[in-house]
Amino acid sequence: MTPARVSDPRAFVLANTRLQSPPHVPEIRLHLADEAMDLWRLTEEDLATLGLPLPFWAFAWAGGQALARYVLDSPATVAGRRVLVFAAGAGLEAIAAARAGAASIVATEIDPFALAALALNAEENGVAFTISDRDVLARPFVDLAPRPETVLLGDVFFEEPMATRVAAFAADATAHGADVLIGDPGRAYLPTDRLERLAEYQVPTTRALEDSEVKRTRVWRFRA
Repeated sequence: MTPARVSDPRAFVLANTRLQSPPHVPEIRLHLADEAMDLWRLTEEDLATLGLPLPFWAFAWAGGQALARYVLDSPATVAGRRVLVFAAGAGLEAIAAARAGAASIVATEIDPFALAALALNAEENGVAFTISDRDVLARPFVDLAPRPETVLLGDVFFEEPMATRVAAFAADATAHGADVLIGDPGRAYLPTDRLERLAEYQVPTTRALEDSEVKRTRVWRFRA
């Protein structure tokens, strides 16, 4: 259920996170939470809504860290290109793309707190990109304007319904000439039969989110 209004997402993010550097991408600073369950409860209280999804935006997930690291270390991946960051969360991959010289970046999110975090984190890191709440999965790739040349997908294959939609979008984007890059530590619904491995990292994480303190995480290119 979508709440009718949110009190003040920017103030909420500032009050319930602190500036931190993700361990695998220490050159970037983000407003992140320390504890998932406490923030989840606070989010529900702020919105007066129960059953909300985990606040994914408030954490630097392994897949996003790996993808951001790859973009920074291989700037030709995005340099001079139009980039779309889907489910951008706190903005880690979008900030990396900006620093690597992307011509333009659209970072999409549907969570009002994530949208606020994206703006705050762009300011903190001295970069600029377009922040959008549009559902890019709801339309054909060719209808996106401006049409992205590179699509970044960091840790988005957690749940089957969403994974199915994202994979279909990735296939559509690839068929129309976009370079689709995925960072993922082996989530259950990752479409491995459509992927080409580009890099592998050992990404420090936290047991508050994951089943180990280091996740073997790969960066993939989606194949046509």
